[in-house]
Amino acid sequence: MAVFEYRALNGKGKAVSGIIDAESASAAKSKLRQQQIFPTSLNKIESQPGAGATRSLSFFSEFSLFSKVGSSELALITRQLSTLLSAGFPLVKSVSTLVPQTKSKTLKRVLSKIKDAIEEGNSFAKALALYPNVFSPIFINMVNAGESSGTLEIVLERLADFTENREDSKKKIQASLAYPVLMALIGFGVLIILLTYVVPGIVAIFSDMNQTLPLPTIILISVSTFFKSWWWAVVLAPILCMVLIFSLKKTDKGGFFIDRLLISLPVTGELLKKIIAARFTRTLGSLLENGVPMLTALNITKSIAGNRVFHELISKACDAVEQGGELGEILGQSKFFPYLASQMIKIGETSGEIEKMLEKTADLFEKDVQTAITAATSLIEPLIILAMGVVVGCIIMAICLPIFEINQLIQ
Repeated sequence: MAVFEYRALNGKGKAVSGIIDAESASAAKSKLRQQQIFPTSLNKIESQPGAGATRSLSFFSEFSLFSKVGSSELALITRQLSTLLSAGFPLVKSVSTLVPQTKSKTLKRVLSKIKDAIEEGNSFAKALALYPNVFSPIFINMVNAGESSGTLEIVLERLADFTENREDSKKKIQASLAYPVLMALIGFGVLIILLTYVVPGIVAIFSDMNQTLPLPTIILISVSTFFKSWWWAVVLAPILCMVLIFSLKKTDKGGFFIDRLLISLPVTGELLKKIIAARFTRTLGSLLENGVPMLTALNITKSIAGNRVFHELISKACDAVEQGGELGEILGQSKFFPYLASQMIKIGETSGEIEKMLEKTADLFEKDVQTAITAATSLIEPLIILAMGVVVGCIIMAICLPIFEINQLIQ
């Protein structure tokens, strides 16, 4: 069955668009007319499973946990699908019902193809696996476990909760950092304007005097001259540094060095370790709770660590667990994995409730991270204001000192 993208007018003359599946173009037009929708254009969607359907997805959503489609949209679709299945709808009918309700054209096309794959006899997990750029291994394996155990609607609801919680945590962190970053950027911009345009006009008065200027004024004139001539280099340097870091991070050795450096920093390093530990324990706990075997779960979670050092650590832990070792003991031997997290995992393994202990560990570390970020941002704001005040005060002092000396000479 083919999938067609249409533009049309409804019974009230309003322009509408969407996607419909039918045997042919004429069948699609007939199907639309039955719904009181009159097509003005109809195009067949040509795509290869798992390839072209997802290549045009946005680069900026690559930090999403599950997909190149927005996390919030995927969570909504997952929850709606869970609701329909719980209400007794067949899987194919449930997926078909969601297609016209989806805003993303990419996701519409993918859902249509998934429905076709299920109708051809594929399992839901296998149909999802055709689109690895949309559905992550975590999503696919949890769905597979849900299908195997007959609890697909429950697994989908947990997936929706999991995605929404991760998205909420990410938004809280972004919101906490937004204001300090904005203040720093504005302060930096104001400083450049002062040194490039305002200060030169004032200090030019002192340059014509045959008088020895105070050291602060000489330094201010030198800095102002530098900024006036090289302001573009000052602005461009951070950008070039970021490009260099990102380019270096793409290489194996460079990326490993940068990742190791980041988690070795005194304050931010500890915070980053907690963030990664929370992400690891939350994901591993959800996978184990939904019936995914430990080794499979570990292989999945190492890909979402976002840090090459942790990726290597989890890979070693996976090999050791395969040989009969204990996960908590192996992780506890690394200085990069938080000690408290490894001890809580040990307790979970000993008590036989590792899934619950992983969830508790994730809750604990997520709260610690949020508290630390809130405290840091509340401290950063006054520090930025203080730094700007010191800089502006030094500029004023450098300008006023020669004026005071001139007044003393006149007197």
